[in-house]
Amino acid sequence: MRKLFGLVLITVFLLSACAPAAATTPTEAVVEEATQAVEETASALEGVPAGITPGLKIAVIRNLPSDDHTKQFLDGARSEGESFGFVVDTFIADNDDVKFQDLVAQAIQKGYDGLIISHGKADYSYDMLKPAVDAGIKVVTFDTVIDKDGVNLPEITTTFQDDFALAELSLTEIAALGKDGNPARVIKLWWGPGVPPLDRRETIYQKFLEEGKIETLETIGPSNFQDVQGDIAAKVGAILAKYPEGTVDAIWGSWDEMAKGAYKALVDAGRTDIALISIDISNQDMNLMREENSVWYSTAAVDPRLIGIVDMRLLAKKFAGEELPANYDLEAKLIKQSDLKPDTNMETLKDVIEGWGKSDAFNEPWMDVLRAAFVK
Repeated sequence: MRKLFGLVLITVFLLSACAPAAATTPTEAVVEEATQAVEETASALEGVPAGITPGLKIAVIRNLPSDDHTKQFLDGARSEGESFGFVVDTFIADNDDVKFQDLVAQAIQKGYDGLIISHGKADYSYDMLKPAVDAGIKVVTFDTVIDKDGVNLPEITTTFQDDFALAELSLTEIAALGKDGNPARVIKLWWGPGVPPLDRRETIYQKFLEEGKIETLETIGPSNFQDVQGDIAAKVGAILAKYPEGTVDAIWGSWDEMAKGAYKALVDAGRTDIALISIDISNQDMNLMREENSVWYSTAAVDPRLIGIVDMRLLAKKFAGEELPANYDLEAKLIKQSDLKPDTNMETLKDVIEGWGKSDAFNEPWMDVLRAAFVK
């Protein structure tokens, strides 16, 4: 199963390096000790597929700013990978497509064994990732569309949050705010097209529009990705005066980083008549939802840390040569302001939202063997 002879040589070298300077070749005792160490390692990893070699190098590259969601996603991927004995490096491109493509190209050139790619756009992701596939690098993507003239890369497994469910859950909350049979009046926080998760959420938004459940008053998106919250706060603040009390039912934040900016604008303007409903969740979001007189009433989300964990499991199964689906959606949950306790955070959200942060998806018994060997 393992490259035992290679491990023997490595171990012999290490043990020889610790021997007296006069020793020029490994003694029988050194070789015996090395062989025993390797056999113990092999025994500890019994049942682990041959393709899973400790020390595999993984690059996790994310094309979004360094917000809470990004940090949790990266932490999930890193912690799960390290529990398998992998070496995991993480990179953030700050929604700079040129920087993002350069980071991916560098990772391919440096010979990483596996890549987890987050938020690649449809107009370049095929060309960006084809060299990795050609080089035999294993690839899993998140919120990335791979399509060039109708052709994708079947070697790559793509993952998404269930964006359709996220939009359905959040917009159902908004639609309920409509009065006397009229559609709910909405200020929409969104940008695109070209951002895969937001494009998917937009299809549900359009369905609600067509069904007469909501009415769009304004559509606002960020232009400064170094300060999304501040940018959206300024833009929402600038238009609130156009809408007297009672003329807006809700703000829909299709991404919580934008919702935070809208919340600040509402607080600064003293507007408690407009509900804020969003997608995604973080500790900062929950703190704002708990503030006195907060109008941030609910959000639909998938645990971002779990996304990183599941993506790393998928990558590990690729190394193992096991069969995988072409794509996978992670289950969405609705989190209401009333669900939150004073001390609820991302670690304890599972105590108030059933099924939060838990998934056995793509977890295998041999992964538990690795965790037993590498988790300290």
